[in-house]
Amino acid sequence: MGRISRTDTSSRRDEPVADYTVSGDIVEPLLEWAHERLRDLPWRRTRDPWCVLVSEVMSQQTGIDRVVPKYLAFIERFPSPPACAGAPLGDALALWSGLGYPRRCRNLHDAARMIVDRHDGRVPLDLDSLLALPGVGEYTARAVLSFAAGHDVGVVDTNVARVLSRLLDRPLGARDAQRIADAVVPAGRSWEWNQALMDLGSTVCRARRADCEACPIAAWCAWDDGPDPAPASALTSKPQARFEGSDRQARGRLMQRLAEGAVRRGDVARVMGLSADVERAERLLDALVSERLVVADDETCRLP
Repeated sequence: MGRISRTDTSSRRDEPVADYTVSGDIVEPLLEWAHERLRDLPWRRTRDPWCVLVSEVMSQQTGIDRVVPKYLAFIERFPSPPACAGAPLGDALALWSGLGYPRRCRNLHDAARMIVDRHDGRVPLDLDSLLALPGVGEYTARAVLSFAAGHDVGVVDTNVARVLSRLLDRPLGARDAQRIADAVVPAGRSWEWNQALMDLGSTVCRARRADCEACPIAAWCAWDDGPDPAPASALTSKPQARFEGSDRQARGRLMQRLAEGAVRRGDVARVMGLSADVERAERLLDALVSERLVVADDETCRLP
């Protein structure tokens, strides 16, 4: 049985169902495992808060292999919040092309402007100010605090949430997962600890197949041969809707084409792959315009 104990069984709606603590016994085995195994990623070579913020926003719902070249190009073009804020959104979207979810880019551009307006061009390093930035949620804010400033906070992404739920052998709500993660962070070692826990979930305690024999903290894990508790936990990844033929695919086709230059309004349906459904193409274009991702008139469409 794992060394995670349940200390509160309150069932009030305004309180967590349970509060858990994790023994520090897992810290050294995991850090020792990670010492030679942490993935060499470009954003792990810097403590610049802007670089960390960009990398975390780019990595949401996107594979690391796709993120690395886009991150390098983005940071080269926009090395600071003022550089990003001072450029048209369309320039940022053009660099972003191919990553998908362009609203993340718009939010990052908006965040850069807020950082310039409210924080003298420097990414704030307190939780409330980070959470006030457009597109920055609980995970991203804590990632900046840990990876840029070394604050002793737990960083709970989908990989970490999966590891914690399996350690306990039970589904976890978001608040419980965060409490567990915060409690186990070794003082002064937040950066390496959170990176290690994330890489453990990404490379060993994987969603589809956990390699328990290779896990350095298997001796503390309560999950055995029973049903996997991770899929029912908050913050863990859930199956995405079919991409082929989806609105997301059609929108992405247009955004990628617009990164190369303006598109005639009459060609939008064809570019989206919706020549047989012009009404749907117009609806998707209208949505992109309302989201400030595209500028359109009666003749042409372009990036803002």
